[in-house]
Amino acid sequence: MTSKSNPRRRNGSRRTRLRKRVLAAYDVCWLCGRPVDKSLPPGHPWSGEVDEVVPVSRGGDPFDWDNVRLAHRICNERRGARSPEAARSMLQGVEPSAEWRASSRRNRASEW
Repeated sequence: MTSKSNPRRRNGSRRTRLRKRVLAAYDVCWLCGRPVDKSLPPGHPWSGEVDEVVPVSRGGDPFDWDNVRLAHRICNERRGARSPEAARSMLQGVEPSAEWRASSRRNRASEW
């Protein structure tokens, strides 16, 4: 059984540069419209990550500037390969829990 390699990781340095550009260019999640706290560690549900407008699984290019946007990790995960419109309607009412808000305030590097 062969598995496809992840096209986002095939050219890691190029994707890293693109991620830095996306984080510098955008401040708001393109799916839910809420601000993205860029100080949160990768993997945190409300951290920022690169999302493809046209998902890679549907032929989108993960390196095309016109195909990438900033999204919260949780919004990106919940979207999956759905259209942005379907994802937005699904994400209405999704709020950070009190626990997540408390942990994000507690773990800011600037407060150390």
